[in-house]
Amino acid sequence: MEQKKGTYIRERIACTALERAKLSLMNPAVIEAKAEERTIDETAKPLLKLSLEEGIETVWDRFEQQQPPCRFCASGVSCNRCAMGPCRIIPEHNRLRGVCGADADLIVARNLLDMIATGAAAHSDHGREIVETLHKTATGEAAGYMISDPGKLRRIAGEYGIDGAGRDDLSVAADVSLAMLEEYGTIKNEICFTRRAPDATRQVWDEAGIMPRSVDREIVEAMHRVQMGVGADYANILVHGLRTSLGDGWGGSLMATDTSDILFGTPDLNTSHVNLAVLKDDRVNIALHGHNPVLSEMVVRAAGEPEMLDLAREAGADGINLVGLCCTGNELLMRKGIPQAGNHLNQELIIATGALEVMIIDYQCIFPSLPRTASCYHTRIVSTSPKSRVPGSLYFPFYPESALETAREIVRLGIEAFPERDPARVLIPGQPVEAMTGFSVEAIGRHFGGFSPLVDAIAEGSVLGVAGVVGCNNPKVRHDEGHVTLTRELIRRGILVAETGCAAIAAGKAGLLRPEAADMAAPGLANVCRAFGIPPVLHMGSCVDCSRILVLAAGLAREIGVGIHRLPIAGAAPEWYSQKAVSIASYFVASGVYTVLGVMPKITGSPAVVDLLTRGLDGLVHATFAVEPDPVRAADLIEAHIKEKRSGLGI
Repeated sequence: MEQKKGTYIRERIACTALERAKLSLMNPAVIEAKAEERTIDETAKPLLKLSLEEGIETVWDRFEQQQPPCRFCASGVSCNRCAMGPCRIIPEHNRLRGVCGADADLIVARNLLDMIATGAAAHSDHGREIVETLHKTATGEAAGYMISDPGKLRRIAGEYGIDGAGRDDLSVAADVSLAMLEEYGTIKNEICFTRRAPDATRQVWDEAGIMPRSVDREIVEAMHRVQMGVGADYANILVHGLRTSLGDGWGGSLMATDTSDILFGTPDLNTSHVNLAVLKDDRVNIALHGHNPVLSEMVVRAAGEPEMLDLAREAGADGINLVGLCCTGNELLMRKGIPQAGNHLNQELIIATGALEVMIIDYQCIFPSLPRTASCYHTRIVSTSPKSRVPGSLYFPFYPESALETAREIVRLGIEAFPERDPARVLIPGQPVEAMTGFSVEAIGRHFGGFSPLVDAIAEGSVLGVAGVVGCNNPKVRHDEGHVTLTRELIRRGILVAETGCAAIAAGKAGLLRPEAADMAAPGLANVCRAFGIPPVLHMGSCVDCSRILVLAAGLAREIGVGIHRLPIAGAAPEWYSQKAVSIASYFVASGVYTVLGVMPKITGSPAVVDLLTRGLDGLVHATFAVEPDPVRAADLIEAHIKEKRSGLGI
């Protein structure tokens, strides 16, 4: 039964912060030290101190409460796949196999394939929703949406062999969207966009048997393989993980990126601002958090309508201020220049500013704790996805057919909350940092005048190579430090950095997305950046937009005439936490990109799996994983790899 719009899911959660604060024994020095050890984000530190003083629970508190972690789970040798378990491999007690007979290698491999499949499903299902919105737009079912980039629509139509001559955009969009939807369950045994990869890379996939056949098929087969009594060879299981991830990177995620560009516009260079200081104390502040840009586009429209602005003024505000969080925010930052308040670990702290009226959430990377935090303030948490109902949130189900009206209702809710704000509790720390964003592959091509100038800069040594730094925040790593330290080290060594997701926002908060950051780069890279008026760190979008990095790599490889695996490029995820990041890292490696992780995956219980991922895959896809928690040492690994690839190309 469908829940009534605008009602609470279950019940509103009561604030318990005061009771927790009374029990706090922390003195100011301890609070100061904790804030310093948790983050390098200067705008986050005052809010962390405030949350500790007032007993507002955050992700760091919950992380501390979980220590020490279960060593079996951490090493991947805990299995809960059937009712005969749970099983754990404990060599010292001669427990070398689970009840079914699975050894450590098999248990670790099945758990890792499960993570890859979950991440691939999350990104690809996101893509499906956007493609469905394109189809509803084309058929007139989704009022308010339009084709914003008809040129890209027709280029993609050409990739699918769809003739657009003499036809209007909506007619072409209908055929393109149906062709994309077929990719989820096609029987043609190849995803169309894999043809963007150079022939040498496709040959590697064919020889390895990992060419993705369709998006859903690989995910479903992955879940079949991890069922007890099916997959029993750890190497065979992990190779299918690469195939599943390729279906995400070159399929579901890439369709999400390209369809979003068609509907909302392909990003181009723009300048905006990032960090928690983008909130305004005199305006209705509404945060858009999650990953799906379909609703957020309508919220932008609704918030700019004269009627809404008049209502905000009547409520005592000077206007409406939209800010982004996580990847929904990245989408808006890239396309609209909407300021970005922060990344994954900022989501509770933005509420603790006391200045946020509404946080709109869709799905992915959203803490179920948000309504608890919001209950201590006047903030409303509004959930919008039937897939992600969050107890304690107000439910406004979002459908493309009624998107604009739903957006208006949510904006009105924010305006109504503004008079309830307690000015005495408002803390908006610091000043916003300027950031240049919008580096889609198309924008890079336009700005550089094609790929040739970048290839020339790499060949002559002005740019040593390119690194994609991506991924999440993880409280196991001091917030933003892994991203920022690694990125600074890479540009200092002359390596151009392309970033997405939380990594890109960490760089933005640290001032690395400004053209002036060229001053921190090696002389050759700095000169290239100054010549083109760009920063040494290119913001390429949200986490599904890691697919843009794939397309960029494919373009460079085609320009040179080699497979992706021969390029002087690398990938890194210094603070990853999510299954989506496992899928991203896997499709980077499967595409030939050496990738360094900053957080150890749950694989140490199987030396055989570790060896396959860090050495054995080189013989299959010419790339491997590495794990290095120290970002400076990670930069050493990346630099050495890039120099080796340069030597292989004779440059």
